[in-house]
Amino acid sequence: MTVTPQEISSVLTRYLEAHPERAADTYQLIEALDHNSDLSSRKTFPLHVTASAAAIGPTGRILMIHHRALDRWLLPGGHIEPGDRTLLGAALRELEEETGIPWQHAISPSTRDVIPVDIDIHDIPASPAKGEPPHMHADFRFAFWTTDTHITLQAEEVTAFDWRSPADLPTARLALSLAAI
Repeated sequence: MTVTPQEISSVLTRYLEAHPERAADTYQLIEALDHNSDLSSRKTFPLHVTASAAAIGPTGRILMIHHRALDRWLLPGGHIEPGDRTLLGAALRELEEETGIPWQHAISPSTRDVIPVDIDIHDIPASPAKGEPPHMHADFRFAFWTTDTHITLQAEEVTAFDWRSPADLPTARLALSLAAI
């Protein structure tokens, strides 16, 4: 069983209860939830859900990976798989797949257990090779502390990694959210 619309809606509700000032930033996701039943499928367009892990190392730096297909630095993360039951679980699975950090070595900060540190909706370019039009990802980003900094990259999707300061992250909102942990 995959992540359900109820799971997505429930996590979004908890996120907006913790961050009511971010409601306007999630309007596309809210509209998609009202009109589509399967946002966990990568074949749902124009928007579907992804999950990412903001892995915070012992020195407070955040793990970033260089994504091969998008040629961008991102948090470890990706599409929901049919076996994922929760968004949090999907983020942990992606962290382990892309970096080799076992999910058992990722600990949620006590205030962030099932609430994403950020939900970012961003554009993804068309991929003719995959038969995908331009679309959007609603990326649920969860924070985790980890003392395991041994990285084994998933070579098919990832070309490099770097532990970065929160100030070097892709969005100011994510940087501020992680700096507050």
